Amino acid sequence: MKTDAGVHGHHISQQFNQELEEIKSSMLEMGGLVEHQLGDALSALISADSELGRTVRANDDAVNDMEINIDEACNRILARRQPAASDLRLVLGIIKATNDLERIGDEAAKIARLAIELADQGDSSKGYVEIRHIGERVRHMVNMALDAFARYDAEAALAVAREDVSVDLEYGTAMREMITFMIEDPRSITRVLNVIWALRSLERVGDHAKNIAEHVVYMVMGADVRHVGLSGMEEQVKSEL
Repeated sequence: MKTDAGVHGHHISQQFNQELEEIKSSMLEMGGLVEHQLGDALSALISADSELGRTVRANDDAVNDMEINIDEACNRILARRQPAASDLRLVLGIIKATNDLERIGDEAAKIARLAIELADQGDSSKGYVEIRHIGERVRHMVNMALDAFARYDAEAALAVAREDVSVDLEYGTAMREMITFMIEDPRSITRVLNVIWALRSLERVGDHAKNIAEHVVYMVMGADVRHVGLSGMEEQVKSEL
């Protein structure tokens, strides 16, 4: 038979678990919005749709508001519940992942601004193949990282870090091609520079997706893998399997 104290403790535990699930759900909802923003920004850039670009920039405020609300909810939990061990790692992981999602939203807004500028300059296909391909890869990385977070899956998080290495290599190749375009046709410099800034934003999105993956490993295993490189992350994850 449960004592009153036992029942009370059980209710508190249930409430706490519900609060943790709510902030996790809010973070994943924010992730979905950011994914959508990134997809729209890329569409605006590739299709020279300045109106869609303006919509993405206007919606950035919603992403910022979500970050503030999630941070406030996390701070309330830290102050009132004083979580420990895995619960504490979850709250800290959500705070860090939310920050990375807000930065991805910022990069999407930058790409949208570039879409507006490129649309005003006239249509050209130079650089759009690279943007489309790298854009699809980093969007997939963001999706993979959020899925790994939702499932507490360190192996899936490791796959995101591996993909980031490939994206960085492809980014380097694309940048060299853009520089070649500018050398061959100096009249294209202004336009190609805008493409370069878009590629740079996409590379940063990949970095933030990798950061979220690293937060997952910390959350699941209690290991900080932010500065150990891919091989160190692989070693840490495999050691726990």
